[in-house]
Amino acid sequence: MARSVAVVGTGQTRHVSRRDDVNMAEMVREAALLALQDTGLGPGDVDAVVVGSAPEIFEGVNSPENWVGPAVGAAGKPMLRIHTGGTAGASAAIAAYYHVASGLFDTVLAVAYEKLSDGSAQYGLSTCCDPLWDRDFACGAPALVALQAREYMARYHPEITEEHGAMVAVKNRKNALLNPCAQLRMELTVQDVMDSAPVASPLKVLDCCPTSDGAAALVIASGSRARKLAARPAWITGVGTCTESPYVPDVDMAYPESCVRAAQHAYQMAWVYEPLKELDVAEVYEAFSFQELIWYETLGFCKPGQGGRLVESGITKLDGEFPVNPSGGVLSSNPIGASAMIRQLEAARQVMGKAGDHQVGGVRRALAHSWGGAIQFSTVTIFSNEP
Repeated sequence: MARSVAVVGTGQTRHVSRRDDVNMAEMVREAALLALQDTGLGPGDVDAVVVGSAPEIFEGVNSPENWVGPAVGAAGKPMLRIHTGGTAGASAAIAAYYHVASGLFDTVLAVAYEKLSDGSAQYGLSTCCDPLWDRDFACGAPALVALQAREYMARYHPEITEEHGAMVAVKNRKNALLNPCAQLRMELTVQDVMDSAPVASPLKVLDCCPTSDGAAALVIASGSRARKLAARPAWITGVGTCTESPYVPDVDMAYPESCVRAAQHAYQMAWVYEPLKELDVAEVYEAFSFQELIWYETLGFCKPGQGGRLVESGITKLDGEFPVNPSGGVLSSNPIGASAMIRQLEAARQVMGKAGDHQVGGVRRALAHSWGGAIQFSTVTIFSNEP
């Protein structure tokens, strides 16, 4: 039987459009040291390191693990680099979880990062789809997600409208005002979002995430070690990952099967049967506003086609019954390789009572979700205040 595993330390940099004061390795070290300091450990106290990052072209550095590994104290230790697009950071943390749950190691440092100002993310994103079948109509993330949003709206019209996406953007950017690490912090109205410049119909500028420089880190430990290192560990009670076809026409973008299956696996591990009732808060990967509505449905918070009603109800606001993205989400900060780990970090902090001004009261269980690639990778992680 797998051992109990918990997050005992968290660290993240501030997320901004450009960090000229540090190079890639220095930025990652900044987050790693914050996570280690959170536990009272040093780099020499961890048994192994797992690194998550997006494609090299995103920041223009080949084999970045050559530089990131030594910067976070991995020299002389086992190190693994994982790259699954937008889910890379979460995949790295889940790999660290398996390292510890298996009994192989007691303490593992997971780090994830992206320095998008140094590379060409748009070029990389435009070449991630099949050149013969997909690339002409899925050129870059905005075009791909515009297809997803249009399919979703067409399927559930008139239950889902452009205004529902705008409500998500307003909610999350307002939450970001309470998060000192967030890049975009602003008070908006639905009309502000609707009036912003078009990008790819139905997406407008304020429906879209920024590009960010930033890094995150988690210290993950076995049960016996966790109780010594943290007053309130965030126990990892469920994890789920799933992938599906890389061909865009093969994916039901309005209801991605990979997300459904990842959630089912995580819920089964964590004994979660009614997510909206049994979870207290969620951090989901909404790089574009409409996606949060889709994740409400695929994660089981509501029935298909009812995501608009859920955001309209106010339940998912910071002061609602089930806050979603109290940190501001990916709409407010998006260092791609780290964004999925930031969802886990923020969910873990909610359980640990360390989320600062955007802390939700009485959190016992929290969910973190991410997607990556051409909407074919998904991860779900459940954190709890008890093993």
